[in-house]
Amino acid sequence: MPNGPWGKNMVGQTDGNVRILRAEERDLPAVLQLQYLAFRSEAERCGCEIPPLRQTLEELKGEYVRGFIAKAVDGEGRLVGSVRAVREGESVLVGKLMVHPDHRGKGLGRALLGAIERAVPGRRYELFTSALSQSNIALYTSCGYAAYREDAVAGVLLVWMEKKAAAGNAF
Repeated sequence: MPNGPWGKNMVGQTDGNVRILRAEERDLPAVLQLQYLAFRSEAERCGCEIPPLRQTLEELKGEYVRGFIAKAVDGEGRLVGSVRAVREGESVLVGKLMVHPDHRGKGLGRALLGAIERAVPGRRYELFTSALSQSNIALYTSCGYAAYREDAVAGVLLVWMEKKAAAGNAF
C-alpha cells in the first residue's frame, strides 16, 4: 500500500492535538482493544454480537498485511481512533472506522475517513454500516458517500455506501 503524500508515517492531522499515522504491527493489540471498546455501542444498538467484537489478533494481522491501517493518537500518544482500507481492483474498501467513546463528536471520524482516502488512492470508495446507525450514515453522507444497497447479514440490516474519487485522487 502507498505511504501517501505525508511520507512513511504521517497520514494527517486534526485541528486539535491528534495526529493520524500509519499503524505499525506493534500497534495492532491496542487497535484491537479499541475496536472492542468502540464497537460495543454498535452491538448494543443492533442487539447482537457483531463481527468486530469477535475478531482475533491473528485476523487483524492478516488485514494489516493486505491493506492499510491508520491510527489516531492524542498528544500523549494514546490511541483514540483507527480506520482500515484495502484496495480491490479500482475500489478501496474502507472498514472499521472507530473513535474512542471519549473522543466522539469532535471531527475525528471525519478526519480519519479523509486520511484513509488520501493514503489509499482509488477510483471508488466503499463501506458499510448498520441501517440503525443514523449518525454513521449522516457522517458518511456528509463526506460524499451515497447508499447504493442494503443487505441483511446475521440479522443486521447493513447499508452499503460508495463515493467516487475526485479526479486527482484516483491511482
